[in-house]
Parts: sequence; C-alpha cells; structure tokens
Amino acid sequence: MSAAITDQEFALFQRLIYRLAGINLSPAKKILLVGRLSKRLAHYGFGTFSEYYRLLGSGERPDEVQTFVDLLTTNETYFFREPQHFDYLREVIVPARAGGGATFRIWSGACSSGEEPYTMAMVLADALPVGRWEVFASDISLSVLERARAGLYPLERTRGIPPEYLRKYCLKGVRSQEGRLLVAPELRDKVKFAQVNLTAPITGIGEFDVIFLRNVMIYFDAETKRQVVDNMLPSLRSGGYFIVGHSESLNGITDRLMTVRPTIYRKPH
Repeated sequence: MSAAITDQEFALFQRLIYRLAGINLSPAKKILLVGRLSKRLAHYGFGTFSEYYRLLGSGERPDEVQTFVDLLTTNETYFFREPQHFDYLREVIVPARAGGGATFRIWSGACSSGEEPYTMAMVLADALPVGRWEVFASDISLSVLERARAGLYPLERTRGIPPEYLRKYCLKGVRSQEGRLLVAPELRDKVKFAQVNLTAPITGIGEFDVIFLRNVMIYFDAETKRQVVDNMLPSLRSGGYFIVGHSESLNGITDRLMTVRPTIYRKPH
C-alpha cells in the first residue's frame, strides 16, 4: 500500500522538480507523483515522503536525485508523432537548407526514449541519401537516454513508421529479441545522444538548421518557457526553423522568431 502524501510534502517536491528541471507540477499531478515515487520509498524502507525528500536534499545520493528527475520527466512519445512536421521537414526545409557543403544538423531537444530523433533520421536518410546530415538528441533523463541509444523498441510501438521506412531502416528481432524492432545501425550511428538541462545555459553543441522542442513546454510556466527558448536560440542558425508541439505556441515567449505557420517558426537571416 502506498504511503499517503500531505499537501506540505507535495509542495516540497513541486519546488524541487521546478528547481532541478523547470517543471511546473500542478496539483492534478499529485497521484502521478505518489505512484512514481512510492517504489523509491519502498526501496529505502521509508514510511513517509518527508524521509525521501530529506534523502534527496542530503547531498549523499546524487544518483537518487537523478532517479527522482527521471521518474518525473519521462513522457510518452512515439514514431512519427504529429506527422505534418516531418512532412514539412522533408518537403520544405531540407530542399531549402541542405544545399552547399555544410552538414545539415537537427536537434531533438526533449527526445525521451528516442522515437523522435530516429524518425528525423529516417526522414533525412530518405531525403538526403548522399548528403551530409546528423541528428543531435537531448533529454534531462539519463534512463530514457540509455533506452534511446539502444534503439530497440517493442513492435507495437512502431505502428506509425511508414512500411517503406520499416523495410529500409529497421531490423525485426528474432529468437531472444522476438517481438522487438531495432533501428538499423547506420541510422543509430548518425544520432548522437546527450544529457542537456534546457533551463541551464547550453554550450558546446554547435549550431542547427532545425530545432524540435515539442510537447515539453506544456510542463513549464511562462518564465521557464522564455528561459528555455532563450537558452536554445543561440544554437539555431540564421534562417533555421524552430518547431513546437501542436498544443504549444511561442506567442508571448520570444520576439526573435517569425511565425511561418502555427507551431513552425523561423529565425530571421
């Protein structure tokens, strides 16, 4: 049976995840928090959430702080989610920006378990078969980054992948891996994963033609949204595209991007 959480304890965890990851955890998420953290209480033999909170604040277990962040930031994703964005990438952005000698670079800013960056890789491999391109994928959660690097998914999670991409870029598991699908190694080699906290200054990742930041800003308050976008924009090349989720908007968040169409923005030259 799960321990009960008091309003005061929940408020402590709200402030902590906001400080660590910029996530604005609403009261409606109390049941989710209890469900995800109860196993950690059981792991340590704690009877209250206050004991677990004290452990996180003690400085003795930075690995447990990372586990806490992982548990509260892991979100559902799937291949070819919001497919209009990938159509626009293939049909408009790549033809306009992939000429010349520069490597075409795209950043999946909140990549979760890897479906988004591997979708990008399939599109780019198809659109630029002899071109130079790479995908950079980041997340704050180390556990999902580990899963993403493996590129191994249950078959039922791959339903959104077009049949021709399945044939060209995916390997069906056999024997011990039956029921699973592996992203082809030539695609995995083009996708680089790294832990990045978007609420902190970002350096050393280079510049990109396109940045995807989809379905993550819904967890941020307005000030954190501004901070995250300000942190990411220096990495966007002039004329590059910034794409958010269909339930999101940059209206009132930044004046440094032009609206191309809803959810798709561009950095002026």
